[in-house]
This record gives sequence, C-alpha cells and structure tokens, in this order.
Amino acid sequence: MESPQRRKSGLNLPAGMNQTSLRLETFSGSFRSSVSSPRAISSLSSPSKSSTCSDRFIPCRSSSRLHTFGLIEKESPVKEGGNEAYARLLKSELFGSDFGSFSPAGQGSPMSSPSKNMLRFKTEHSGPNSPYSPSILGQDSGFSHEASTPPKPPRKVPKTPHKVLDAPSLQDDFYLNLVDWSSQNVLAVGLGTCVYLWTASNSKVTKLCDLGPNDGVCAVQWTREGSYISIGTSLGQVQVWDGTQCKRVRTMGGHQTRTGVLAWNSRILSSGSRDRNILQHDLRVSNDYVSKLVGHKSEVCGLKWSHDDRELASGGNDNQLLVWNQHSQQPIHKLTEHTAAVKAIAWSPHQSGLLASGGGTADRCIRFWNTTNGHQLNSVDTGSQVCNLAWSKNVNELVSTHGYSQNQIMVWKYPSMSKVATLTGHTLRVLYLAMSPDGQTIVTGAGDETLRFWNVFPSMKTPTPVKDTGLWSLGRTHIR
Repeated sequence: MESPQRRKSGLNLPAGMNQTSLRLETFSGSFRSSVSSPRAISSLSSPSKSSTCSDRFIPCRSSSRLHTFGLIEKESPVKEGGNEAYARLLKSELFGSDFGSFSPAGQGSPMSSPSKNMLRFKTEHSGPNSPYSPSILGQDSGFSHEASTPPKPPRKVPKTPHKVLDAPSLQDDFYLNLVDWSSQNVLAVGLGTCVYLWTASNSKVTKLCDLGPNDGVCAVQWTREGSYISIGTSLGQVQVWDGTQCKRVRTMGGHQTRTGVLAWNSRILSSGSRDRNILQHDLRVSNDYVSKLVGHKSEVCGLKWSHDDRELASGGNDNQLLVWNQHSQQPIHKLTEHTAAVKAIAWSPHQSGLLASGGGTADRCIRFWNTTNGHQLNSVDTGSQVCNLAWSKNVNELVSTHGYSQNQIMVWKYPSMSKVATLTGHTLRVLYLAMSPDGQTIVTGAGDETLRFWNVFPSMKTPTPVKDTGLWSLGRTHIR
C-alpha cells in the first residue's frame, strides 16, 4: 500500500530517491527542469528583457528592437487623427460626398458606396475647376482619366546676337527704311548715298550703287523672288536694280520729295513719300506710275501688301492707318485709334485679314485689326516707341523693335501677347528690322551704326514624307 506522500506528489520515484532531491518549477503552465540548457544560459547573460522564444525559421518581431534604429515609428495621436481625416477626404472625393453618411461596418449597417449611376442614361459634365475649390483631386479628375499633360517650358531665346556688323553712316531717322533681306539670302543696307549687299552664305560684301553727293538712300526693298531691288531716294525717285548683275534697270519719278518707304506685291511696286502720296508703279508699262493713292495728311512712313495681294496697308505721320483695296483708289478702312506716327505694319501669314500696327512715342501700342470689317481686335501697351513689326512664318509669334528708353527687341506669342523674350544690346532706338528667308533669324539696325543678328524663332516643322514601298512605287520603277 502506497504512502500518502507518494499519492500527493503524483510521481513514481525510484527506490532510494527522496522527493527533495528533485525540484520542479512551474512557468506558464508547463514544467521545466532547473538545469538550464545552453540556450537558456546564453539568454540569461543577454541584456534583452524579452523572454519570448521565436521559431527556428520565422523570427519573432516583438523580440527585435527595431525602434532602436528608427524602423518602427511610434504612434502619435495627432498623426493618427490627420491620417483619418485624410482618408475620409479621399473617400469623399472618390466615392462622393454622401459616402461619409453611411455607417461603417460593425455599427448595424454594412459599409457601401452610394451608386449615383442608377437609372442615369447621360454622362454628367462637370463644370471647369475653380481655383478656390477645396477638392484636392479636381472636379473632373478620376483614375479613369489620363494624366494631364504638363505645360511646355518656355522656349529659350538667346539673349545675345550671334553676329554684329558695323554699318557706318546708318541714319537715325524714324521715317526711313534702310534694311531688307531677300529670299535669296542677300541683305541690302542703305548707308548714306550707297547701297551695299551682304551675302549671308559667304559673308561677301558688294557695293551695289552710289547715288552721288546730291542724293541719298531713303528706302530699300527686294522683290519677292529676290532678284531685283528697288531704291527710294532723297530726290523722290524710285530706282530698280538687278541684284545679281549690279545693274540699274529702271528709274521712275512722280514724287515731289523723298521716298521713304517701298512695298512690292507680285506685279506692283508701291512707294510712299513725304509728299503724302502713294504711287503704284508697274514695270510692264512705260509710265512712271499707274495710279496715285491720296488719303494721308502727312508723310507716309509705313507700307505693306497683304500676302494675297488684295489689300495694302499704309501708315503715316498723321497717326492714321489706312487699308486700300487693290482695285480702289479710296481707302476701305480709316483706322484712327493710334495717337502717334504709324510706321510699324505687319500682315499675319497665319490668318487672312489680320493686321498688326505699332504707334510712335506718344502711342506706344501694338494694335491688331480685322481688315474684313475694320474692327480693332486687341491693343497692347509696350511702354516705348514701336519702330518695327514682323510676324514669324514658322510659329504664331511676332517680333517688335522699340526706341527710348531701353531700345529693346521683344518677341510676343499671339494671341495671348505673352512675352517670349526681351533682347537688348543697341544703344539707340532700333529703327530697322528684317527677317531671314528661313524665318529663324532677324537682323536689326540702329543709329548706333551696328547690324545685329538674332536667333529668335524656331525652324518650320515640315511633315516627314512617307516613302511608298508598294509594288508600283516610283522607287521600283525603272525606265530603260
């Protein structure tokens, strides 16, 4: 019969072993021997307070002191509140403003986003975004929409000229037009009594003519083909020269005093003078001029034909801008909004009937006109005298040259009239302007007796021709 002590311990001990020779310890509902294993000994010597053992292959995250290295951020009540507010804002943006009114899961009703497209057969177009809208995604934003295209960076225009030429005796006279660039890449410049030709391809300078001590050059203008050049003189004559052979072809009279501006169309040469008249010359007839246009009350200093040869715009020192029809001797429009002399005139090559004009010191404005009805479209105050205007044929931009006080050159984007570039360098007002045949470079002249070449416009984008590789393409055709 077993003793009460052995029944109480619940262990069968061998004979000769007392109960006190073995000590048992209880830990977390399990028994372990007081004799520690090598792993237990090493854990006791470690300063770690964690007593939780990890698996052999899966480490225990709680036993790793990641907070020591900043890998685990401590929770902040302020940050948690901000995250919850941001999450609610995102949900309201993505699922509608009524999303927040539904009870979250676990409060008696399931969470679900309201369906706004039920029984709706049309696409609702939202209005334009307001700059004051509290929406962080925008009214018309969504993950189904393509990402908006980032705005293009502004085009960079070199601030310094890439070439400077000396032009001695280049006059500082607002009413003269002494520089023109031909379609054959030859620049003509009137210096005193002489006209010089500068070939851009090889920088060769040729003296075209000398009018003598009793006359002077007041205007130069190439034909559109670039073979012939017309010269307006101080005595009121108009001379036509062959630019290739440097030979005079024709001399025409008709003006009483100096001829300061010239303009060619396909067949007619128009000349404006200080005598307030505009003469139309036709080189196919023997007469000096075929018609006279009378309308200005002071010297004619601006003259340009439209690109389709249908309309002629003239500006004068009487602050008037007149538009003439090719078949009429009376102006079809008298535009009197300018308050100073109108020398700067330019027709847009991109839009028919769009005319730009610039006023002198008392006006300082660039104005745009619709010559179909004579209405002014826009007016921009440039802050200084407008001496010249020219449209780019490559892009919808224009360039203007100015006088006092900065003598600057400005490039504008049309129709927004935002400034693309402002160029400085001339020490006197920039009275003369011409454009290269490729439309990328302009040359400016001033009373400081310099000609400066600027790269202001990009090249024209031409579509790449598609090569036909079919059976009947010209590339496969051979004629023997």
